Amino acid sequence: MKIRRRTIARVLVAVFVFNLVVMGAGAYLAYEQAPPIPERVEGPDGETVATGADISAGKAVFQQDGMMNHGSILGNGAYFGEDYTADALDLKTEYMKAYYARERYGAEYESLPSEERAAVDSLVESDLDQRYGGGPIEYSAAEAYAHERVRETYVERYHEGAAERGVPAGMISSEEEARDFADFALWTAWAAHTERPGSTHTYTNDWPYAPDAGNEPTGAAMTWSVVAMILLVGAAGLGIWLYRSVDLPEPETEHIDVPRPGDIDLVPSQMAALSFVPVAALLFCGQVLLGGLLAHYYVERDAFFGLGELLGVNVIQWLPFAIAKTWHIDLGVLWIATLWLGAGLFLPALLTGYEPDNQGRYVYGLLGALVVVAVGGLAGIWLGAQGYIDGALWWVLGNEGLEYLEVGKLWQAGLLAGFLAWAVLVARGFRPLLKREATYGLAHMILYAGGSIALLFVAGFLYTPKTNIVVTEFWRWWVVHMWVEGAFEFFIVAIVGITLVSMNLLKRKSAEKAVMFEALLVMSTGVIGVSHHYWWVGLPDLWVPIGSAFSTLELLPLVFILFEALNEYRSLVGQGEAFPYTLPFMFIIASGAWNFVGAGVLGFFINLPLVNYYEHGTYLTVGHAHAAMFGAFGFLAIGMATYMLRISTRDWSGRRLRWAFWLWNAGLALMVFVSVLPVGFLQLETAFTASYDAARSLAFYQRDTVQLLFWARMPGDTMLIAGTLLFAYDVLDKLRSRREVTAPEDVRLPGPARSLQSDD
Repeated sequence: MKIRRRTIARVLVAVFVFNLVVMGAGAYLAYEQAPPIPERVEGPDGETVATGADISAGKAVFQQDGMMNHGSILGNGAYFGEDYTADALDLKTEYMKAYYARERYGAEYESLPSEERAAVDSLVESDLDQRYGGGPIEYSAAEAYAHERVRETYVERYHEGAAERGVPAGMISSEEEARDFADFALWTAWAAHTERPGSTHTYTNDWPYAPDAGNEPTGAAMTWSVVAMILLVGAAGLGIWLYRSVDLPEPETEHIDVPRPGDIDLVPSQMAALSFVPVAALLFCGQVLLGGLLAHYYVERDAFFGLGELLGVNVIQWLPFAIAKTWHIDLGVLWIATLWLGAGLFLPALLTGYEPDNQGRYVYGLLGALVVVAVGGLAGIWLGAQGYIDGALWWVLGNEGLEYLEVGKLWQAGLLAGFLAWAVLVARGFRPLLKREATYGLAHMILYAGGSIALLFVAGFLYTPKTNIVVTEFWRWWVVHMWVEGAFEFFIVAIVGITLVSMNLLKRKSAEKAVMFEALLVMSTGVIGVSHHYWWVGLPDLWVPIGSAFSTLELLPLVFILFEALNEYRSLVGQGEAFPYTLPFMFIIASGAWNFVGAGVLGFFINLPLVNYYEHGTYLTVGHAHAAMFGAFGFLAIGMATYMLRISTRDWSGRRLRWAFWLWNAGLALMVFVSVLPVGFLQLETAFTASYDAARSLAFYQRDTVQLLFWARMPGDTMLIAGTLLFAYDVLDKLRSRREVTAPEDVRLPGPARSLQSDD
């Protein structure tokens, strides 16, 4: 069937408005139905155990000291340490058992016969199975006792330090702050075992799995897992039917005038945009080296092959896991974004032959500003987490401490300003095309994609350290997930479409139709699909059915992207080596394939509610994240960098980049399928047979089998590091043979730009 571009554009606008309405209503419910922070927590005699101010202060400690990149809260964060919610609930249950065993039987719980242990277990579960009707939280004597013991445990671990856990001394700078952090963790545990008013389950839908505390998966988790599997079959079939039915063009590489790199004149702004590539390569090197360090920390938590002791350097004191993890994540986002920004600034002249006044100077200025923001943000993370930035400025200049949004608000504002400046520069470059095409044209789509990235980033400014963690998580996932499943996917299809036009493989209006149709599928599923992150964090349970449906339907655009990659591969094979852009296409094809594997296959599996209930925050998520983030977005970014280098380099050789390509693919496959996923499956089994806390415990990570699987990461990680270092060397080598820049007034109109003159 044929679909007109104008029709797709109208439906796309309607879907965008629908998404805003649904997620706007979700924001209202997040504020209205988040677990309340009481004015105080009181013991059986009315004594104050903790206050709401203590809980709020504990959340600030959690962020300021980077605790989210050591462990996790409500399942979200790093997996090196415990999940603080599950850990606090498990410790609370354990100490309550000890209290009742001594009070009732005058003995330790472990020494009691099975009948008496069962009686104690019943008392503990009865205490924890409570409802909240407002006012202060009322503790039993056992809960008050347990609360104080958990505080003492957290002071010992996170203030005094625990090398066996990879926790440096003074990670939390004072005993008082460590107790506040315990109050915060215990409040999330309270939300996990307290029934939401008007329901038969807790605020967190009975997560985490803790049978001793009475937490087991709800019926909705089972029901909607079955519904999701039915939807999966339907979505896959619908995706294939749509792909076969909708009249979308395919790229052709035969019998067309593909512009040779040497025939394309380069303008100053393109050479300026090329400078983004070595900066990204440097950031990429830093990221993979830190990734190797993080993998090793799981094996040797308090040292690094003995080098620290040999050199007299306390490794975990100066570069603890939390900071290394923070930098690893942020560098990954930065190098990918840097290449995408560079590509967005490089492409306009290929389609227009137009160079605005001083465009090159402005592009260099943008790159310089982004470098300042990146260095400032990374330095602020270390200074803030190490206690050098205190007072009211710690979350503005230092470490805001939320995964993927760690940098202080000042640096986040700088990144937002950079996105907006980039959009202005891209609009300047596309000016001739913007003037003559419709509002749903290809150049407009690039701006919409980039603008949506900036728009979603604004959600990160809608909370402060004093905001309820549940509301904070609602907005944080707007940035993190909607970037990945919405804006980034939109950007992928837009940037690939415009690249095919620049290669003269597609006509502009054909690319517009394909981009809009795939963007429609992405926006229809990916935005509301964020709600699968809301199941266990204390948000209303209506997100379980909504998240199950939309996260399953996210498979639709991935089916399209996979088919596109396969068709591009067939076109590439048919053309042979005569096609000058074989190497960039290889990366684009790999991006589509890994996107389907990482985001599609692995993403669907862990997003089944019943699986996610046990899996949430385990190594299965690590496998999904690495395959999707690097495999999909990283390979696309490198593909665009390769395309820029192919056009800009005088003496071209793709030999080293081909080696890097296969090292990355093989290394990623080894890391994910030989090490990471097997650890995740063992965690899933442990969570299912014991408890979620047991699956995240130090005892689990120290199992011989798990340690062996951690060592099994080394070959894959080594290949990833080798590929990245080879890529960085090749980039620097190619930049030494850059082609000459042509003055704007002497630029010959490139083939694609000439074809646009008649492609209405």
